[in-house]
Amino acid sequence: MDLKQVSLTLHEMKIEAKHYKIYKPFGMLSQFHSNAPKEKHKKQFLGELYDFPEGVMPVGRLDEKSEGLLLLTTDGELSYQLNNSGVEKEYWAQLDGSITTEAIDRLSKGVAIGLNGAIYSTKPCEAKILKHEPKLPEASKKLRIGRHRPSSWISIILTEGKFRQVRKMTAAVGFPTLRLIRSRIGTIYLNDLSPGQVEQIIIHSDSF
Repeated sequence: MDLKQVSLTLHEMKIEAKHYKIYKPFGMLSQFHSNAPKEKHKKQFLGELYDFPEGVMPVGRLDEKSEGLLLLTTDGELSYQLNNSGVEKEYWAQLDGSITTEAIDRLSKGVAIGLNGAIYSTKPCEAKILKHEPKLPEASKKLRIGRHRPSSWISIILTEGKFRQVRKMTAAVGFPTLRLIRSRIGTIYLNDLSPGQVEQIIIHSDSF
């Protein structure tokens, strides 16, 4: 095979990359397997949702107790770019208590959270109170959200993705997160996907 044929083959491989968006359910890990014996039998993994092609990988992660939009791709270069480009990610968070405008202002300017045993100051972000509760599937009963306790919903848009960042940020201003859903990555939205649903998508160069 000559150099021209190799170049063509690589070009064809790039075109054939497959991309998916899913609604990661509450209680599922953002990975396909685990080497820990206990996790293999007690945890849920992405491979249970769909017959994904070989080489597919999640772009970023959502922790086990978070839900919503997760992108998967067979394009390693795209995955690297999205994880390192500061693309916007929007989250809807249901908080314990009625959050104040002062707390929203603090979130927007950045707060100090614990990260890897040190103190980290989060970057400025967009945060606002949602006037109406988002239309979402029923929350998992494992969340034990009190019906008789006041709660509030916020939208928060980050350009970074530290471990459990949203949860740590809302706790830092006195309003722990009860339920967390990622609704958008760049221009790709969760829309009306149901928990566990998988949709193959086309990703354009201007999607992020």
